[in-house]
Amino acid sequence: MAYAATAGSSLPSMTAAPGVLALQRALVWLVGACGAIVFIEPSPYELATLAATLLFFATGLRLRLVFMPLLLLLFLINVGYTIGAIPVLDSPGVAMWIATSWYMAVTVMFFAMVLSEDTEARLDMLRRGLIVGALIAATAGIAGYFNLVPGGRDLLSLYGRARGTFKDPNVLGAFLILPALFVLQSVVSDRLGKSFRSTIALGIMALAILLAFSRAAWGGLVITAAFMLALMVLTSPSVRQRSRIIVMTAVAAIIVAMLIGVLLSFDSISDMFQQRASLGQSYDSGRFGRFGRHILGAEMALDLPFGIGPLQFNRYFPEDTHNSYLNAFMSGGWIAGVCYPALVFVTVIMGFRHAFVPVPWQRAYLAIFAAFLGTVGMSFVIDTDHWRHFWMMLGAMWGLFAAAQRWRANATAS
Repeated sequence: MAYAATAGSSLPSMTAAPGVLALQRALVWLVGACGAIVFIEPSPYELATLAATLLFFATGLRLRLVFMPLLLLLFLINVGYTIGAIPVLDSPGVAMWIATSWYMAVTVMFFAMVLSEDTEARLDMLRRGLIVGALIAATAGIAGYFNLVPGGRDLLSLYGRARGTFKDPNVLGAFLILPALFVLQSVVSDRLGKSFRSTIALGIMALAILLAFSRAAWGGLVITAAFMLALMVLTSPSVRQRSRIIVMTAVAAIIVAMLIGVLLSFDSISDMFQQRASLGQSYDSGRFGRFGRHILGAEMALDLPFGIGPLQFNRYFPEDTHNSYLNAFMSGGWIAGVCYPALVFVTVIMGFRHAFVPVPWQRAYLAIFAAFLGTVGMSFVIDTDHWRHFWMMLGAMWGLFAAAQRWRANATAS
C-alpha cells in the first residue's frame, strides 16, 4: 500500500528505507489484527507485539521528553503492584498477574513511540488491522451464538452470550467499540461505495455487541458514538460535510434501530436482552453487591497503605472489585491507587486539549479518544486493568499527543 499522497503531511520516521518502512507498517497492521484473538495464551497478540517491538527497536525508536510523565506513572503503578504482591506471591496467579501488568506497561510505551513517527501511515495501518480483527472476532461470536459452526457454541459463546475469540463476552463487546467507531466514521463521511461496505461491517460488529449482552458495551457504543460524532461535526471544515455527517448519522441510527427490532422478535434474544438490560441485577445490589463492595473496599483501602495484593479481593468479598480504580488501591496500595487514576485522568485531560488540533489524522484520533473515554467510564464498574486494547489506546493517545506537538511545531516553522 502506498502513502505517497500523504507523505507531505505525515511525520517522518527515523529511517527512510522503503523496505523497512513497509515492514514496520505491516507489523503495526498485524498487531492490530491480532488484538482480537486472545482466548489462548500466549495469544497471537503477544507474539505479534513481541515481533514488532524487536523490529522497531532494531530499526530505531525515539523515547521523547513528552513520554517521561507516562513512563514514570507506569513505573510507579507497577512498583506499587509488585510491593503489594510480595506477601502473597505464592498465591495462584499472582506472579503471572504482576508479569502481565509490567508487560502491559511495555506495550503502552511501544505504541506511544511507534505512533509518534510516520504517524498517519502507521495509524491507518493500525486502524485497518483493528477492523479486520474485529470482523473476525464478531463473526466468530455470531457463529458461536447461533451454533453455525459444529462445536462452536462451547468455544465461541459463554452462558448463552457471544464471546467470539475472547474469554469473556464483556471483553468482546468492549473491544469491538473502537473498530465500530472507525467504520461508523466511514459510514457517515466516505463516498457511497465505501460507506456501504462500512455499513455492512458496522452491522456485523453491532450484532456481535448486542449478542455479547454486555450492558457496559451497549451503553459504551451508544455514548462513545454520539460523543465522537459530535466532535466530528464540531471539527468538520465545511457546512456540507457537517450536514452529511448529521444526515448519515440519522440514517444509520434508523437502520440500527430496525435491526435491533428484528432481532428482538426472536424469543431467545428478547429474553436474554430483557434479563441483561435490567438495572436491578442481584449481583449489583445489597451490602456485598457490586456497588456495596466498592464502598467497603474504599474504606479498607484507607487503612492499607500497601493494599492486600493482586487477586486477593475475592478472599474478603464474594466477587472481584469490578472497579479498576479501587483495584489499583487494593492490589498496589496507595502508590498504585494514586498513580493509576492520575495516569488515566491526565490522559483524558490531554485528550480533550488535542481533540480540536487540525492534524491530518484527526478523524482517527477522535475515534480513539472517544473509545478510550468510554473505557475510562467502564472502569468504574468493570476490571479493565488487563484489557490489552485499553493499554493499546492509552499508548496510542500519548503517541498522537507527541505527533500533534511535532506537527504544530513544523507547521509554525513553515
